[in-house]
Amino acid sequence: MPATPLDSAIYRDLLGDAEVGALFSDSAEVRAMLLVEGALAKVQGAMGVIPEVSAQAIHRASLELQIDPAGLSAATGVNAVPVPALVDAFRSQMQAPEHAQYVHWGATSQDIVDTALMLRLRQVLVILERRLLATTKALGALAEAGADQPMAGRTYGQTATPTSFGVVVAAWGQPLIGHHAKLAVVRGDLLHVSLSGAAGTLSAMGDDGPAIRASLAEALNLADPGGSWHSTRDTVAGLAAWLTAVTGSLGKLGEDLVLMTQSGIGEVALGATGGSSTMPQKANPVQPSLLGAIARQMVGLNTVMQGAVLHRQQRDGAAWIAEWLSLPQMCLLAARALAIAETLVPQITPNPQAMARNLDDGLGLIHAEALTFALAATMPRPKAQEAVGALCARARDTGTPLPELARANHPDLAASVFAPATAMGQAPAEARAFAAAARAL
Repeated sequence: MPATPLDSAIYRDLLGDAEVGALFSDSAEVRAMLLVEGALAKVQGAMGVIPEVSAQAIHRASLELQIDPAGLSAATGVNAVPVPALVDAFRSQMQAPEHAQYVHWGATSQDIVDTALMLRLRQVLVILERRLLATTKALGALAEAGADQPMAGRTYGQTATPTSFGVVVAAWGQPLIGHHAKLAVVRGDLLHVSLSGAAGTLSAMGDDGPAIRASLAEALNLADPGGSWHSTRDTVAGLAAWLTAVTGSLGKLGEDLVLMTQSGIGEVALGATGGSSTMPQKANPVQPSLLGAIARQMVGLNTVMQGAVLHRQQRDGAAWIAEWLSLPQMCLLAARALAIAETLVPQITPNPQAMARNLDDGLGLIHAEALTFALAATMPRPKAQEAVGALCARARDTGTPLPELARANHPDLAASVFAPATAMGQAPAEARAFAAAARAL
């Protein structure tokens, strides 16, 4: 297995994401950095910081030149950043030293790398939002269709009380609505231009520095942070936290589906399953399992990203490089998880017969709580609990269903006490409320 299976020729269809992966290729990074260098020169030329004719030449070259990423490797291995080699290659290929001398005027490597990253992350977030909305709306439709479908609710892996399939789906989808709402905040905090100079002071640009930064932000359609954020990484960490939360919610969906498709349970069927190399009868829940695996991996990567907030002094190479090792993987894994969910959710098919079978084990013990509260209307609740506990024990010992024993001991009980539709409580209403909220996105 390669060091990263995300772009492996073998594993790329399992864990990779071609659309987002293209934004984290070497060529995409080089192109984004060239765009930043070209926009910076154009802005500086317009303000008279560098000659206008040189600015135009640099900007045109930034759009036309093709720089081989592999040619940057040796110098990057020494400098720990690709910008010095990029600038050297840019100046050389321009073949106009009188203009090329003004490339990268007053900026520093982190300005170019971070701004180029923001250009690509802006596109990443568009892709993720599209998939997030599609998944949420599909869950809304599934929740509405299953709002009144009773099934066994489970806690600690044990049958608890009746619930609704629709509200189970709503529990998968409701957090996604919250994640979508928070995305606007993440975008606003994150997508800033970086132009601070060597130690965050913009000293090489003099009094024009703040205006140049503002103009560069406008030219690149990014926000102006109003200062340096070289060593202030909470916004990047915020993105990592958001990505982790999204994949965590999708992981919950995946974990539940693994259990619901389990042999002997079979409460849902999936449109796409995986096969075994030796057991032809197997229909493995591969996609739900992937969601769980991705969620677990994201937690580990997010730990690194949160630790990288500890950015020493005006710039910290160790913390910055730790981001490089983690954030691209997080973006690709989140994209993959959302792509899986977008495909998977419309294929989820509930099995009402299996749900009914698991709801009634033949003894009706799932109705014990409802019976307790029904009896509590005429006796103290502790006595009601004690009475129902004794009836449950008799049901297990004799094989007589709990409803039958309860009616024999309490003939005035309403029939609705043992009706799953009554025991579902607010579940159908909550499922429909989620469905309406999902439609409104």
